[in-house]
Order: sequence, then structure tokens, then C-alpha cells
Amino acid sequence: MTPRQRVLAALAVAALLLPAWLRAQTLSFSFDDGLDPRTQARASEWNGQLLAALAADNVKAMLFPAGKVVGSAEGMKLVTDWSARGHAIGNHTYSHQSLGSKKMSLENFTADVMLADEMFRSLPGWVPRLRFPYLKEGDTPAKRDGMRDWMAAKGYEPAPVSIETSDWYYDERFLKWRSTHPDDDPALFRKVYLAHLLARANYYEHLSRELLGRSPMHVMLLHTNGINAAFLPAVIAMFKAQGWKIVSPAEAFRDPLYAEKPSTLPAGESIVWSLAKQAQRLGLRYPAEDGVYEQPTLDALGL
Repeated sequence: MTPRQRVLAALAVAALLLPAWLRAQTLSFSFDDGLDPRTQARASEWNGQLLAALAADNVKAMLFPAGKVVGSAEGMKLVTDWSARGHAIGNHTYSHQSLGSKKMSLENFTADVMLADEMFRSLPGWVPRLRFPYLKEGDTPAKRDGMRDWMAAKGYEPAPVSIETSDWYYDERFLKWRSTHPDDDPALFRKVYLAHLLARANYYEHLSRELLGRSPMHVMLLHTNGINAAFLPAVIAMFKAQGWKIVSPAEAFRDPLYAEKPSTLPAGESIVWSLAKQAQRLGLRYPAEDGVYEQPTLDALGL
């Protein structure tokens, strides 16, 4: 067996190793950032592909745009397209800066949240939920707890995720590969990406059952990007074929899991990861998801 074949075999095993009773679960899709027609030539095309894929399967998602990304008339039009299709719109701050950075003060961060609030609050489907950039919720107790107090006072709910995916890294690699293979069949890339998403979903599902003694309604973090525009129909089909029930984030966020307030520092990551850290579970990697973990697989496959 070649190294390439060994990697593909390992991906298949990782995705399907868990028993069937662990795979028949509930999932919702959330998308971060939004698209910028000023810097992304295919922004409108990708936006349309994402919305078409969701509509084809009657899936309702939630978009968390960052104000600076969509801060043009054309960019805001793409956000309103989500709103018009019945998807919820949340807040991902204006500048997309990390509250986990020592350079970011609580005061500057909340001001940045309000800049985005002013941009999106009037849209149909608006929900005052905050998705923290990079899932970083503060590097000190004062920032973590101060942010929670500020959100409660402003009527904001958090928008945690249970399943992280590093899809941003797969997107970087996919777009680079596509630039040098414009006419090649992306079937291998699609297969690897689907196996990765399923493996991460199974990992966080298993961790959830370990910690909670049950399966929660999961919220998956994805991004509005080229790889999801290309493969979202296959992503939805795969999870359905594996027995996952797809619901809206609005329904998923009603799960008590998302009201948890872990005491971890630095605060953030997947809510499931944070609870595992709080419970002092061994073997957790940090950051929980990052390109460094995925690079060897894609390198071995020449993708």
C-alpha cells in the first residue's frame, strides 16, 4: 500500500469507526465571516452556491458576518441574500479581532461588537447572538467575565459551537490546488474533506457523550468560502446518509449545553472542548483545531 493509500484508508476508518448508535445524531450549520466582493472575485458566485445548497435540502443555517469583511454595498447585498432566504443573522464583530489577545481590551472589543450591531440589527432574521472571532472569549478572568456581564446587560446571547472543523485551512489548500489544477476533477479533495468533517463531528460527539452522558444538538462551525461553496451539497448529503438529523441553529441553541459557562482560561474553543478542559480531561490539543494538524494529511496526498 502506498503512503497515499494509507492516508485515505486512515481517513475512512477515522470517519466511520464509531458504532451506528453514535452516528445517528443532530447537527446544525453556522457560517462565519461573510464574503467580500472587493477582495474575492468569486464572492457573489460562492454566496449563491452556498444558498442554493442549503435551499435544495431545505436547511436553515445562521450567518455570522464580520463588519469589515462585508462592509461595502456589494458585501451587504450578499448578507441580505441570506436574510431574504430565511437564514438567521448574528454578530461576528466588526474588525474580527481576538478577545484572547493581550492587546485587545474589553472596552475596545465591546465597541467593536456594537459597530457590527449597528450594521446588521435592522436586517430580517437578525438575532443578537455573538460569535467570538477565532472562538477566543478572553485571556483573563476580568475579560471573560466582564464580557459575559456586558452581553447579559445588552440582551446578547453567546453563539458557541460544539464542532470545530479547521475548514479554513482546507479552503486555503483547496484554492491553492485549484489554481494549479483548474480543469482537474476535485473528487479526491472532496472525499478527503468529507472524511475530515465526519471525523471531527464524530470526535466531538464522542466527547459530548463522555462529558454530558448524552448527545447534544450540535452546532458546526464552517466559513463562507470556496471549499464549502464547492462541496456543501456533498457535505449535507454525507451527514444525512450517516444518519445525522439536520436542524436550524435556532433549534440547536436551545440545548442546555450552550448556556454553560466554562471556567477555563484562556476562555473559548468549542464549548465541548472547554467543558472537557474544565473536567481536566487529558489529551486535549490546543488550539483544538488548527491547520498544523491537517497539513501532514494533505501533504501526503499531494493536495
